[in-house]
Amino acid sequence: MEVTKIGNLEYRIEVDSSIGMRVPVRIFANEDLFGKMMSDRTIEQAINVSTLPGVQKNVIVLPDGHQGYGFPVGGVAIMDAVKGVISPGSVGYDINCGVRLIRTNLTESDVRPKLQELITDLFESIPVGMSKREGCIHLSRSELDEVLVRGIGWLIDHGYATKEDAELCEEGGCIIGADPSKVSEEAHRRGAPQLGSLGSGNHFLEVQKVDKIFDKEAAEVMGIINEGDITILIHCGSRGLGHQICTDYLKVCEHSYKKYGIKLPDRQLACVPNISEEGESYKKAMNCAFNYAWSNRQTITHWTRKSFERVFNRSESDLDMKLVYDIAHNSAKVEKHVVDGEEKSVIVHRKGATRAFPAGRVEIPQKYREIGQPTFIPGSMGSASWILVGKPNSLDLTFGSTVHGAGRLMSRTAAHKNYNYKQVIEQLQKKGIFIKSMTRYDVVEETPEVYKDVDTVATISHDLGIATKVARLVPLGVIKG
Repeated sequence: MEVTKIGNLEYRIEVDSSIGMRVPVRIFANEDLFGKMMSDRTIEQAINVSTLPGVQKNVIVLPDGHQGYGFPVGGVAIMDAVKGVISPGSVGYDINCGVRLIRTNLTESDVRPKLQELITDLFESIPVGMSKREGCIHLSRSELDEVLVRGIGWLIDHGYATKEDAELCEEGGCIIGADPSKVSEEAHRRGAPQLGSLGSGNHFLEVQKVDKIFDKEAAEVMGIINEGDITILIHCGSRGLGHQICTDYLKVCEHSYKKYGIKLPDRQLACVPNISEEGESYKKAMNCAFNYAWSNRQTITHWTRKSFERVFNRSESDLDMKLVYDIAHNSAKVEKHVVDGEEKSVIVHRKGATRAFPAGRVEIPQKYREIGQPTFIPGSMGSASWILVGKPNSLDLTFGSTVHGAGRLMSRTAAHKNYNYKQVIEQLQKKGIFIKSMTRYDVVEETPEVYKDVDTVATISHDLGIATKVARLVPLGVIKG
């Protein structure tokens, strides 16, 4: 494998037909982050993706890239919509795992005296981890199927969301083409009781303050006005329903790919032609998981607003608790991108990557069309998070994409070998951060030291011009599994 360094922030691996590569691999990272990618299978996995039928232009690894299931987390690849494939492992188990940001008119001085009361109320209101009370809303089979088809529209009708909430969500909180008949009974069983729950792992709800504003114009459009203002970041996905859909269709693809003459370098990249019967079924089921995940984050938003109302004795309207935006970072979508000088319809696989479209794109809500799409980089308990805004270079370099997080440096097993719960909690307390968690295990596994430096990752995105800095947020309180 021959790697060429291009400038300070790009590495390239050209096509090597002897190993089946069809397109180059482009890695956007500084020297330190690239070295970390070379220490696991990140680059090897990106090369494997470059061998898939119908892959176009190049395979992208973003600065938060690390080894994943078959397809690197922090990776982006586009496939020809007619001749290409679709791959469940290239989307991931947590379909539409994503992030949403809520702003308020509160300041740190308002929240700090009531921080423990607020975090405790949120923790008691919103199920986390393997809670006996799985979700805020238990759905009947018919109600679940409505959510899978209508997404946030169902929540609007039942008083859990507003039309503005839907408008400020990717795809309006509902992607078309969802078909519950393509979702297994087991996925239905797992999803019915979990709507409005955070889950475990790296998922969290964080009360934050605006630490620094870098782009005042964009921040003001988003309603982020002053440093010290309070925001809420919610990071979670499609829970057991999405995980089961991925599991089910990985098995379908593992049993089907050979009949289409597909040769795989790694069975974890099991795939089928996009327009095959199996491919169409997966997309219809995947879209159900998309709509469930947006509804899940919206339900958590509703209960978050109620917690703030109770603790501060003011209405959500008085607190100005407006949704800024909601983005997905595990997805496969049909989009139009320029390939070899021509605009083509392609399937964009983003695994641990978020859309970052520049100003003017019709996919962006009208509110943000003049500044570009908001995108968020969540931190981990004790580290910062970032608001960015999409820029034109994203279309030229990364198929309209940017990073989704800092990216793991250390496995969960290694985290337990190097850190303990008491040590992590004391570290957070020194920073003035209050945390409530269902178990000690997830706290240790998600200590900030197991991740790459989020500020560095945000700066690389900014310097590449794919999504630029708007504001830096820092945590005050966290709830997690």
